[in-house]
Amino acid sequence: MTQELTTDVTPSTARPARGWWRDAVIYEVYVRSFADSDGDGIGDLRGIRDRLPYLAGLGVDAVWLTPFYASPQADGGYDVADHRAVDPLFGDLADADELVRTAHGLGLRVIVDIVPNHTSDQHPWFREARAGRHGGAARARYHFHKGRGAHGDLPPNDWESVFGGPAWTRTEVPDGNGGTSQPEAGGEWYLHLFAPEQPDLNWDHPEVREEFTSVLRFWLDLGVDGFRVDVAHGMVKAPGLPDIGAREQAELIGSQVLPFFDQDGVHEIHRTWRRLLDSYGGERIGVAEAWAPSPERLALYVRPDELHQAFNFQFLRCPWDADRMRAVIDDSLAALRPVGAPATWVLSNHDVVRHLTRYGDGAGGLRRARAAALLMLALPGSAYVYQGEELGLPEVTDLPDHLRQDPSFFRAEGQDGFRDGCRVPIPWTRDGSSHGFGPGGSWLPQPAGWAGLSIEAQSGDPASTLELYRRALTLRRRHPGLGDGAMHWLDAPEGVLAFARDGFVCTVNTAGTDAVLPVPGRVLLSSAAPETTGGTVCLPAESCTWWAI
Repeated sequence: MTQELTTDVTPSTARPARGWWRDAVIYEVYVRSFADSDGDGIGDLRGIRDRLPYLAGLGVDAVWLTPFYASPQADGGYDVADHRAVDPLFGDLADADELVRTAHGLGLRVIVDIVPNHTSDQHPWFREARAGRHGGAARARYHFHKGRGAHGDLPPNDWESVFGGPAWTRTEVPDGNGGTSQPEAGGEWYLHLFAPEQPDLNWDHPEVREEFTSVLRFWLDLGVDGFRVDVAHGMVKAPGLPDIGAREQAELIGSQVLPFFDQDGVHEIHRTWRRLLDSYGGERIGVAEAWAPSPERLALYVRPDELHQAFNFQFLRCPWDADRMRAVIDDSLAALRPVGAPATWVLSNHDVVRHLTRYGDGAGGLRRARAAALLMLALPGSAYVYQGEELGLPEVTDLPDHLRQDPSFFRAEGQDGFRDGCRVPIPWTRDGSSHGFGPGGSWLPQPAGWAGLSIEAQSGDPASTLELYRRALTLRRRHPGLGDGAMHWLDAPEGVLAFARDGFVCTVNTAGTDAVLPVPGRVLLSSAAPETTGGTVCLPAESCTWWAI
């Protein structure tokens, strides 16, 4: 027989007053692609504000906004020209203020991006540095160095950009006749771990530290609840900027030990920021986008006096394999236990191929993505949901080259070059030129098949991925055994993960065939309905089930 699915559980007591982030579900909004209020085809702050009731109804606790600051948009806003101004593409400061107030009125917290590793090349500081003499005081805020070789025409070291190609660009000066700029005499080069339009800041310079303390205060005073720290592992470089010794592209998320990532000096900066966050009421938080070569190194970013969360990229990158998944979960929890920090699970974001597509094409990818979502939401700690994953959106892999905007796509051997495919605006309605994204079109085209994946089409359909997420998030809030806390593994057949929490069991069948095991309890929720007969249950292939015990 088929056991009836239900979402009723005994409501838990109220959440503790402190530590909201320890089990929060936080929804990432890629600002350009969430909702467009003015019909220019680009998402904006007013569009987000108008759609906040959807997020409150989905059941998330907070919203993370990607950069909306003044920017030439060379890298989707991660090249910031003014950290205290809203880019006109997205609105103005009044829109930001109203968004925060509206979110708070709906019980949602707001986290904003801060980009401390680099600025735009249009930032006033870099304009001053570029116009000044080599070796001048203005250039000390960045990494300017003379080139190697007899004439300084070789980069200062062998570092490669995450986006592909050298991590150094030689400064240029106008030729004086209104023509093409020429390399600057003296051989000065500037460092950019990302695009040339994103020069790296020198965090040994006191003005850099003072400026970012002021920027953080500006947004905290406006009322934001925290910051996602972009490239939190990259602000400090090894003394002397040593060669890597091998010409290979740097990976933002990888296993390399590099002289410009995960240097110990970043932790002093994060401690300073933690003291600032703690000086404000309302439990403001810092979230590290930090690559580290091991879970133990990642745990250093969330020691009690540093940041509150750090994305678990090892989990994100883990293949659909029971043994590998269990190892990543075990290693992550073991590394965090000594520092008392919660795990922060994530499956997708604006920088990676959507997990549905990573897990496989078509129906198989969707089955695994739905199961992985329930697994993630059942694990101890906090979780992040990337916009559209609750709709089961796949990666868009057939965008025409002339529409792409990811800078890594245009640089040889760049990091994937596929980031545009996960940034296509999400569909709200079945019809319309942009499926409800806005009154006009969208800056990247949506596939025709997305009408059936829209929020309108999925709402109220009990078999839809959207309703699966809604039920899961409701259960997660109500069930005392979900969120922060402990877990332990249970015996299970090969290919099946099973673990218990307080009054709760989660079973995940990663295999391509059904699996049979004793009934753990009463079904709360499943990504595909299990069949029970007497005391045994048949778990469908590539599915996850939640049980009350």
